[in-house]
Amino acid sequence: MQYEHMNVVFTGHVDHGKSTLVGRLLAETNALPEGKLDKIKKYCEMNSKPFEYAFLLDALIEEQSQGITIDIARCFFKTDKRKYLILDAPGHLEFLKNLVTGAANAEAAFLVIDAEEGIQENTRRHAYMLSLLGISQVVILVNKIDLVNYEEDRFEELKNIFSSYLQKIGLEPSAFIPVSGREGDNIASLSKKMPWYRGVYLLEALDGFHKSVSDDAQPFRMHVQDVYKFTKNNDNRRIIAGQVSSGVLRPGDKVIFFPSGKTSIVKTIEGFNKLPQSFVKAGYSTGFTLQEQVYIQRGEVAAIVGQVQPVVDSRLNVSIFWLGRTPLKQNRIYWFKLGTAKVQATVETIISVINTSSLVIDEMPHEVQCNQAAECVIKLLTPIAFDLVSVNSSMARFVLVDDYDISGGGLIKSHFSDEASCLQHRLYEREQRWVTSSISLEERERRLNQKTKLILLSGGSDPTFRKEIALCLERALFNKGYAAYFIGMKNIKNALESAWEEKHHYSHLENFYQFGEVLNILLNAGLIIVSTVASVTQENINFLQMTTNHNDIVVGWIGHEQNKTLAGSVFLKETDPTEVLVAYLLDLISVELEASYE
Repeated sequence: MQYEHMNVVFTGHVDHGKSTLVGRLLAETNALPEGKLDKIKKYCEMNSKPFEYAFLLDALIEEQSQGITIDIARCFFKTDKRKYLILDAPGHLEFLKNLVTGAANAEAAFLVIDAEEGIQENTRRHAYMLSLLGISQVVILVNKIDLVNYEEDRFEELKNIFSSYLQKIGLEPSAFIPVSGREGDNIASLSKKMPWYRGVYLLEALDGFHKSVSDDAQPFRMHVQDVYKFTKNNDNRRIIAGQVSSGVLRPGDKVIFFPSGKTSIVKTIEGFNKLPQSFVKAGYSTGFTLQEQVYIQRGEVAAIVGQVQPVVDSRLNVSIFWLGRTPLKQNRIYWFKLGTAKVQATVETIISVINTSSLVIDEMPHEVQCNQAAECVIKLLTPIAFDLVSVNSSMARFVLVDDYDISGGGLIKSHFSDEASCLQHRLYEREQRWVTSSISLEERERRLNQKTKLILLSGGSDPTFRKEIALCLERALFNKGYAAYFIGMKNIKNALESAWEEKHHYSHLENFYQFGEVLNILLNAGLIIVSTVASVTQENINFLQMTTNHNDIVVGWIGHEQNKTLAGSVFLKETDPTEVLVAYLLDLISVELEASYE
């Protein structure tokens, strides 16, 4: 029998009994490994601790000693209808980020409220976060109903109050269920202790969740995790690896990668220590080879030609929940991560900020404080591939990283095209029309016995000094037997400008587009390119990587202090002699340039 799969998260305020409910559910349905329940009971007895069903999930020592869930607890569970991955998310305010991690992969949710303690501010936060993450299937569990003597009035009071809040944030729960995790009421069957309740019980509500669109029926999407190349024993496979987000992939499918626009035919679907597969579907990590090799990199999204394609853009309208220690501010640089894609971004506009408890909206905000939600326009330094939340929520969920810390997350609601996006579309069209040589880049590198590379020199107060370093480096590489070639950005600009275009002023990004197109041809020929440009930003470098499909770019920054905005740039002191700087660069890159084929 082929079982359907679903991810379900249990969330709610700390100590409202989420872990106890999940543990009781597993125990009531005989879903625990043999001897697990007895083992935990024996542990509690030996340590003079009262037994709690929560201990079945709270595996960390800190969790058992403190009585709270710190990390996401995951367990597999099966009913007659489907297989589940149950995610028990922490409720404490300090661990909201862990909740985001768990809920981001969920298709449905149970939100737990303590019948005695009632609705807390964090209860509202969790509900708002579920709404923000696009989880529309929600059941509210009013837990610990035994502590209020199974009173119907208390249940109805909480139901009316919370229903009003949920309506305002656009969440319509499919059920409110009075339960007791400790006593097992309304977990796997209806309890006789509450004759006034005749609705569904927890297990019944779980199987009542539905998959609106099967993951397998959605357009194929896979974020490229890495590309593995094999050379030993004449094995020349390049395996493109990642996890399938949606859809199904089969040998013979024509795939297209975004944002590069590269296309090829799937040759084989590979698995670790497995024979080639006939297909792979959503939720599985895989690798596949191509009939015609194309050069792509981590962060791209694989899709199938003929299906609905992802969007590629760089200005995004987003809903975001901020959890950072410092407020979210306009014009500050953050890292934007969606799947395996990671690009720098700035908040262009904060449209509005909402208090997730009172739902009061500030329409003239200057920043977004911790635990607030907001609608913003985010500008990415490089266009990426994504889907809108209305199309595929898993491909619309992102996080923002501030100072190496995941500080926010949200959904892409819409997008706006800008100059970078228009240039990206031109790159896509180029790829569709490009006639590819039958000689691969690897063959050219093998013949030349070198690795292709771009060395880009920028900065400095004297352009003559910058060009002198570049020309001397070209000569040094040539003398060592490498096929190297110097070409400056100004050379390309002058060459492409015809007499009747002299008065036309291209934007800085348009100049980089032309620059990148020429470099793409030279790099595909297997050459080592030495080039110069007056000034360069991280956005320019990202765009060059996208234009040329070559990630191996060495940036030499000439100046009195290093340009901190350029990731991995090499600092060159302007006061050092030319021969010293050339020797330093040559020593830095010479090992990488030597091809090592077995």
